Amino acid sequence: MTTSFHPMDMTGRTVLVTGATSGIGQAAAVYLSKLGARVVASGRNAERLEETLSLLEGEGHVGKLFDLADTAGIVPWLKALCAEVGPLNGIAHCAGIQGTLPIQAVTPTFAHDVLMQNLAASLMLAQGFRLKVCHTPQASLVFVSSSAALKTAPGNVVYAASKGGLISAVKGLGVELVRDGIRVNAIAPAMVETPMSENFKNKVSEEKFQKIIDMQPLGLGRPEDVAASIAFLLADTSRWITGTVLCVDGGFTA
Repeated sequence: MTTSFHPMDMTGRTVLVTGATSGIGQAAAVYLSKLGARVVASGRNAERLEETLSLLEGEGHVGKLFDLADTAGIVPWLKALCAEVGPLNGIAHCAGIQGTLPIQAVTPTFAHDVLMQNLAASLMLAQGFRLKVCHTPQASLVFVSSSAALKTAPGNVVYAASKGGLISAVKGLGVELVRDGIRVNAIAPAMVETPMSENFKNKVSEEKFQKIIDMQPLGLGRPEDVAASIAFLLADTSRWITGTVLCVDGGFTA
């Protein structure tokens, strides 16, 4: 008798997905639900959060409103969340902000906001996740960085620095949290068809945007392409991987 083999099966596992109200986060939540995971979807917009929940397959999913810009509140929020839903098998941290400004236009407030929401919030999530009440044995934490951290362009330096800091953090956390039973990895997507990329497109010239697309041999990615990589790093398929960055970029950094 032949049995089915599903190496990325997530049945019985609970995963928090931040930024689940749009783009990569929403795609990750849907993808994980299709693999059998119980999804805890978080975001800042109640209407869009309900939309995401309506797209999920299976039952038992939970929606939670929270603004990760409140970095001081992240650890208490995560502790309260896990007290309610139980310890998490994984976190897919997809929330973040895009900031595109040439260095001469950067203000301390702009730099602070981008670094806090893209980097500091990630570190606080890691701090909360390592608490025993917040994770199961052999848990996985996946951050969404960016190919901009590896191959950036003028006018994008603050955003690239925030995502580059995330890659450096993953290198350290991947080793530091081994003793807590948590693997930590990141993915670095290039330009993907999301509201964030559309916002970026509106801030640059058509010629510059096309040039970026031309630098990706496989063209623009889809949110589902990135979601599949997130799922791979959350599932047992990556049980021997930690502290690494997976480029999901259509050949952009090749």
